[in-house]
Amino acid sequence: MPKSQTHVNEIAEIALARNPGEPEFLQAVYEVLESVAPVLDEHPEFLDARLLERLIEPERQIMFRVPWVDDANTVRVNRGFRVQFNSALGPYKGGLRFHSSVNLSIVKFLGFEQIFKNSLTGQAIGGGKGGSDFDPHGRSDGEVMRFCQSFMTELFRHLGEHTDVPAGDIGVGGREIGYLFGQYRRLTNRHESGVLTGKGTGWGGAEVRNEATGYGAVFFAERMLARTGSSVAGRTAIVSGSGNVATFVIEKLRQLGATAITVSDSSGYVVDEAGIDLELLRQIKEVERGRVSEYAERRPGARFVAKGNVWEVPADLAFPCATQNELLLADAQRLIANGVSLVAEGANMPVVPDAVHLFQEAGVLFAPGKAANAGGVAASSLEMSQNAARQSWTFGDSEERLRAIMCHVHDSAYEASERYGKPGDYVLGANSAGFVGVAEAMLAQGVV
Repeated sequence: MPKSQTHVNEIAEIALARNPGEPEFLQAVYEVLESVAPVLDEHPEFLDARLLERLIEPERQIMFRVPWVDDANTVRVNRGFRVQFNSALGPYKGGLRFHSSVNLSIVKFLGFEQIFKNSLTGQAIGGGKGGSDFDPHGRSDGEVMRFCQSFMTELFRHLGEHTDVPAGDIGVGGREIGYLFGQYRRLTNRHESGVLTGKGTGWGGAEVRNEATGYGAVFFAERMLARTGSSVAGRTAIVSGSGNVATFVIEKLRQLGATAITVSDSSGYVVDEAGIDLELLRQIKEVERGRVSEYAERRPGARFVAKGNVWEVPADLAFPCATQNELLLADAQRLIANGVSLVAEGANMPVVPDAVHLFQEAGVLFAPGKAANAGGVAASSLEMSQNAARQSWTFGDSEERLRAIMCHVHDSAYEASERYGKPGDYVLGANSAGFVGVAEAMLAQGVV
């Protein structure tokens, strides 16, 4: 067995021994380890410096109690997390997720993915992630505010525009970012715009930041198809989820001439063959904070499937945009049988490994999340740049910069897939290109 593969196997064993009971994190680690042996063959100095062993160990893991009082004057206690994974390329950068499923394993998997995603963008940002098992769904604005204030009262001491810059994720939108920033400003007595991204455009936020993850996934898919002489125009797409990423995937697909016909949430999914009406969807989900079933009740021709699986619907393109491990092997088999030609991960690790391998074996173009959904953090980096310079760019200028970054991410991943012997394997390409970027920086900075 080659020395590089022996080393990779050793690191896998170390990861398992050090992180028992953390399946999501281990899944993310193993997926990267599958790709990096050819890189180690080319760069033995990475192997000798044991960069992989250092890379899978976070630089810092923070867990803390978050007490708050609900509207019934009952004391509630949640758990907060921030994993500062790697700062070789710049300050830690990655979102905050508020959801009942959040635990250390999920935060570590997200932070580990963020290292490579951020490296791929070419921006000077490291990898981190955080969040809480608090679920804002169904909570009043007052409850969400009190929780966010308590959460930031502990987290603020670990943040800073040159240290760690969080953004939003599942359960953390403009409302939550506003409350978090307000408490940070109160505690620190300074208006440090660059400490959080995803802010309102009137107080330090950037155009296109809200749209960026969804738009970026479509830009990446567009670039993949263009390389094969095709485009998204005229295609039918199925999209899972109904939050920020899903809605802006649908919006950009529509702008480019494609038709997205599904959305979903935990209650089931909607099929609208005429194309999802985004205005109605946003009214229900963002203003009324309702369920997708209400969309079908108010949209002629649409139908709701309770507890169903969105991957049952035939389409040319598929964008899993809900959550991790949502698209299983049986779903991949059904999608392939229905003629899907491209799958792009809008969420983080939404496709299980067996399904990824099946798509690749079947010749389906597959865009992994660490490349396809890098648009969000890319736009966050642009927001940081504007904050540092006290500038504000137009929507059009920001969107063009985002498109250019996503083209760079695609081209870097594709070129790496060619370099390491599997042209068009974007999983190999994204992992290896992202790894090389951060490994070179780690090697240059010594054993730290």
